[in-house]
Amino acid sequence: MNDATPHGYRQELKRSLSALDLIIYGMILMVPIAPFAIFGFVMHESKGMIALAYIFGMVGMLFTALSYAVMARAFPVAGSVYAYVQRGLHPAAGFLSGWLILLDYILIPSLLYLLSALALRSVLPGVDLRVWVLGFIVLNAAVNLRGIEFTAAANRYLLVFELIVLAIFLAVGLWALYHGTGAGHLTLLPVFDAQGFSLAAIAGATSVAVLSFLGFDGISTLAEENRGGAGAVGRATIFSLLVVGSLFVIQTWLAADLGRGLGLTDPDTSFYDITGVAGGLWLKVLVLVALAISNGLANAMAAQAAVARILFAMARDRQLPAVLARVHPRFQTPYVSTLLVTVISLLVSLGFSERVEDLTRLVNFGALTSFFMLHVAVVYHHIVRQGSRRWLAHLVFPLLGALVIGYVLVEMDSTAKQLGLWWIAAGILYYAVLRLVFRRTLSVPAAL
Repeated sequence: MNDATPHGYRQELKRSLSALDLIIYGMILMVPIAPFAIFGFVMHESKGMIALAYIFGMVGMLFTALSYAVMARAFPVAGSVYAYVQRGLHPAAGFLSGWLILLDYILIPSLLYLLSALALRSVLPGVDLRVWVLGFIVLNAAVNLRGIEFTAAANRYLLVFELIVLAIFLAVGLWALYHGTGAGHLTLLPVFDAQGFSLAAIAGATSVAVLSFLGFDGISTLAEENRGGAGAVGRATIFSLLVVGSLFVIQTWLAADLGRGLGLTDPDTSFYDITGVAGGLWLKVLVLVALAISNGLANAMAAQAAVARILFAMARDRQLPAVLARVHPRFQTPYVSTLLVTVISLLVSLGFSERVEDLTRLVNFGALTSFFMLHVAVVYHHIVRQGSRRWLAHLVFPLLGALVIGYVLVEMDSTAKQLGLWWIAAGILYYAVLRLVFRRTLSVPAAL
C-alpha cells in the first residue's frame, strides 16, 4: 500500500525521487548564492550586521523545518503546509494556509524571473527585460511538463554550477580581504556591533533576508513522488536548510567585511560592486550570470514544480477548480497546474517589472504567515488531539518557531502587511463563495 492511500488519495504521481534528489531540490529552491541579489537591502536594514540577520533567519527557519519534518511523517501527502494544517488543525485553517502559501509559491517564480532579467540587463543592457523573462518562463515550463525526473536531473547540474561559483567568490574574496581590500581581515562586526545593535532592526532585516531561505519547505510538495519513506522528506528538509543556511552566513560575512569602507550607496548593485573590487570585472560578470541562471532556471524551475503540486493538492480536494488536478497520462505530472503557473508568472512579471521590492515583501508575508499556522497545527494535532508527551518536538520547538516568525512579521514593512491583509481578505471572500454559493464541504478526505 502506498503512503497516500491511507489519507484518502490514489497514487497518481510517479514515485521516482531518492533522498539525495530531495536534498538537491531543497538546496536548489533556496539557491546557495541567493544573498547575492538582496545583499545591499539586508545590509542596510541590519545596520551592517547582515550575518546576524541570516543567523536569526536560519534559527527561525530551523524550527519551521522541524515542524515540517513532524507533519511530513504524520501526513505523507502532497500539499505541503496546506495539507498539514488542513489535517492537523481544521479544514478551514488548511484552506487559509494554502491560500497564504500560494502567495509565496505563485509569486516567487515571477520574482526570480525579474531578478534574473535585471542581472542580465547589467551585462547586456540592449536586450529588453521582457525577452529574458519570456525565455526563462518557456524553458522552465517545458522542463517541468516533461516530468519530475527530468527536473531532478537538471537540478543536479545547476547546483554544481552554483557551488563552483560560490567557491570561486569565497576564494578570491578571502585573498583580496587579506591583501588589503575592505576591512583587511575578517571581523565580528557583521555578526554583532554593540553600537548599532537593535533587535527590531535585526528582525526587520530578517524579514527581507528570509527570502533567501524560502524553498526548503518545497521539499514537502514531493511527498508523493519520493521513494524513501515517510521520514525522507523531513530529513532532507532539515539537512538542506542547515547546509545552505551556513553558506548564507559565510558568504554574507565575507562580503560585509570586503565592502567595509568602500562607500557603497546603491543596494541594488552593492554585492556586484564588491565583487568587482575584490576580483575585477571577470568576477563581477561571473556572479551576475551565475545569479541569473540560478534564479531564472534552477530556482524558478523548482519553484514552478512546487506551486503546481500545491494547486494539484487543493484542486483534488475541490478547493480549487478540478481541472487543476489533472495528471498527464504519459509524464505523470500535474500539467494543467503547471501551465496555469506559467501564464500567471508571465503576467505578474510584466506587471511588477518596476516594483520588485513590493513583490519581495508580498512573497515573504505569504510564506511567514503560513509557517506560523504550521507551528500551531503541530501543537494542536500532537499535544491536544494525540496527547503526545514529546514536549520538545511537539510543543517547545513549534512554539519557539511561532514566536520568532511572529516577531519578524510584526517588524515587517507596513506595505507588506497591508498587501498581505488584502490577500487574506480575498481568500476569505473566496472561501465564503465556496461554502455559501457552491455549497462545497471543505473536509479532510477519508482513507481509501
